[in-house]
Amino acid sequence: MSRIDSTLSALKAQGRKALIPFVTAGFPFANCTPALMHAMAGAGADIIELGVPFSDPSADGPVIQKAGDKALAMGIGLVQVLAMVHEFRQTNTTTPVVLMGYANPVERYDQKHGTDSFIRDACAAGVDGVLIVDYPPEECEEFAAKLRAHSMDLIFLLAPTSTDERMQQVARVASGYVYYVSLKGVTGSGALDIDAVEAMLPRIRQHVSVPVGVGFGIRDAATAKAISRVADAVVIGSRLIQLIENESADRVNTVAADFLSGIRQALDA
Repeated sequence: MSRIDSTLSALKAQGRKALIPFVTAGFPFANCTPALMHAMAGAGADIIELGVPFSDPSADGPVIQKAGDKALAMGIGLVQVLAMVHEFRQTNTTTPVVLMGYANPVERYDQKHGTDSFIRDACAAGVDGVLIVDYPPEECEEFAAKLRAHSMDLIFLLAPTSTDERMQQVARVASGYVYYVSLKGVTGSGALDIDAVEAMLPRIRQHVSVPVGVGFGIRDAATAKAISRVADAVVIGSRLIQLIENESADRVNTVAADFLSGIRQALDA
């Protein structure tokens, strides 16, 4: 059982929902991420999604694109991201960490460091799951099996436009959880239609047995609580990045923790 599985199973047994914040690695300061991860875990984050900066992030809206560009300008790549996870793991061995990003950095890493070196080094660093936005499930069975052999999960996105066939393809290879993108569009865009999410999740669960997290468009405690009534997990990214992007280095952790504490209280209410 992966660390993600055990975390989500424990929450289900307690009748609680998972809080999954997303931050871009190396943002807003190159060296801030491990301490920020600890602050988020302390504020009630159950799983942390860590964005791997990439120059062409097709699924990301302007907020996360800007964060990625800043991190790239400071020299943050996959090598540095794995080092951040490793540092976090020195004193936190329980909170699962998911790397979210794109195929190019992963495949380039393997080209530079050897076949399957990403899987080897991610496992050694303490990564628990990988979400690669532009990896189609029908081409990922071998990759998913190799990750599972290292106790890591391969997580996929589903969208309002996903067909039953696509859900079945995802169900064959996904583990940990699936991430339902609640909006048609990029991260941080549009207004969340909670009724549409409520209608979609039973359809997803007809095909997918792993827990379902919902993200893209959740910006406050009230929305998070509403989504948690039907989802197993709530994912928050763009709003969190907006809150910390202009803070000083000594304020980033406090601002993030205060925001997530409010979300956590709403989910547990």
